[in-house]
Amino acid sequence: MKIRAYVVDDEQLARDRVRSLLAAEPDVDLVGEQGDPRAAVAEISSLKPDLLLLDVHMPVLDGFAVLKSIPAEDLPVVIFITAFDSYAIQAFDAHAVDYLLKPLDDDRFRESIERARAQVQQRSRQEVGQHLLSMLKDLQSGGDQKHLQRLVVKSSGRVLFLRTDDIDWIEAAGNYLRLHVGQESHLLRETMNNIEKKLEPSKFLRIHRSTIVNVERVKELQPWFGGEYIVILRNGKQLTLSRTYRGRLQEFLDATA
Repeated sequence: MKIRAYVVDDEQLARDRVRSLLAAEPDVDLVGEQGDPRAAVAEISSLKPDLLLLDVHMPVLDGFAVLKSIPAEDLPVVIFITAFDSYAIQAFDAHAVDYLLKPLDDDRFRESIERARAQVQQRSRQEVGQHLLSMLKDLQSGGDQKHLQRLVVKSSGRVLFLRTDDIDWIEAAGNYLRLHVGQESHLLRETMNNIEKKLEPSKFLRIHRSTIVNVERVKELQPWFGGEYIVILRNGKQLTLSRTYRGRLQEFLDATA
């Protein structure tokens, strides 16, 4: 099955780079490219590509506006390409296939194409359209969500998208936070006070000045010295509940009783 690809980027050098990388993919045909995002909208609806490699930061129409201008039934699988990682949460929110940072790395690009290939093969155009339409609705109402549903972290040149529900616990690490997710951990440049305000209080509880825990991961509490408690997670990890935050835990337990 041939994958019909289309590239939108206002920089000629960037389009040249994508074109050269796509040339190494024998099952991908480049059916068009455009530096003018307004012209791209009409061409995409006409050509109906399977895959759209889309720059985010462009004049007049940015990548999000391009997607919003395409009829839902014509929406292809999308890979975002940009020099700015600040758009990651808005662009992704777990709906797009991938999000690549410039300058493009060969191996990372091939990995992204493989993901797109799998989605093109597994989903009908209607399903993909519904998938991306959901993303557009999320973008339009993104400011309405009171609490974070996902976090974006950079690791080894990659942009990772983590669902907050998947986080076991969070600890302070200098100017960063260390997010513990199963057997993995990731650094996020943020403060404990700020992240505490952004997380759903019915799911995450601060138990120490340097620790926030996902209450769904808590197995039991054990009394400790000086009025403190040991919080034992389901994976066996032991955390300290300090006296300062014991009142918050009691309020939480009373509210969920």
